[in-house]
Amino acid sequence: MSDDVWSYALKLYARPGVEPACLSLQESGVDVCLLLASAWLGDAGVAFEPARMSVLESAARDWREEVIVPLRSLRQRWREPARQDAALAPLRERLKQLELEAEKVLLERLEDVAKDWPRGEAEDLSRWLDAAAGGADSLRRDARETLRIAASLS
Repeated sequence: MSDDVWSYALKLYARPGVEPACLSLQESGVDVCLLLASAWLGDAGVAFEPARMSVLESAARDWREEVIVPLRSLRQRWREPARQDAALAPLRERLKQLELEAEKVLLERLEDVAKDWPRGEAEDLSRWLDAAAGGADSLRRDARETLRIAASLS
């Protein structure tokens, strides 16, 4: 696996259908950074283990709750007001960039956690995505399938 997780995530996110799938999962409470890191690990052939997913979830939790979620929440609250206030619109865009930078930091942290996990051992992409996306409803199943197909193209 030559791509770092950030480069991989950018390439995957740019593929058709992936952005809306990720956003729908995010709206239902899924950590998209964890999902993209899981796709990266599955694509790299890292064997899925529940303990590994637990380690990733623990590594993501505080940063997500203390940094990413507050930035996202504020950005979303400013959506309508920024349409009415020309001075607020560029501030909202800067907030959007901060949120993206915070997501990059989280992905790098997840990559660091998994740096010593052996690659090329398994074909567990679906298991990684299922664990990261959780739930069995059709929305999550369809979004996971979109991600699985897009990730398998690499």
